[in-house]
Amino acid sequence: MKSKNEKRLRRKVRIRKKISGSAECPRLVVFRSNLHIYAQLVDDCEGKTIAAASTLTLSKDGEALKSNKASAAKVGTEIARLAKEQKIERVVFDRNGYIYHGRIQAIADAAREAGLKF
Repeated sequence: MKSKNEKRLRRKVRIRKKISGSAECPRLVVFRSNLHIYAQLVDDCEGKTIAAASTLTLSKDGEALKSNKASAAKVGTEIARLAKEQKIERVVFDRNGYIYHGRIQAIADAAREAGLKF
């Protein structure tokens, strides 16, 4: 029997066959661990990370953020702000094999509200 993470990695491969990011429309990748949530904008043509935000980097500024929906929304807002600074309007959302629910959905909704289109 496959573990939960092995199943997620198989879903991730299926998703990544279909989507990829470019300089003008990068891929917004999310990763969640038990303690933190990470989001980054990736240009797959160059193989470079354009911008990144996480609960880990945001908690250095002030209060400690945990891995919950409220913190995920803050990460989504921050990644959208960083994208706007780079003059990026459109992104491709990569849920990284996770089910679009809870913290993953909170990041996506917050990024959309902050002005990103996907």
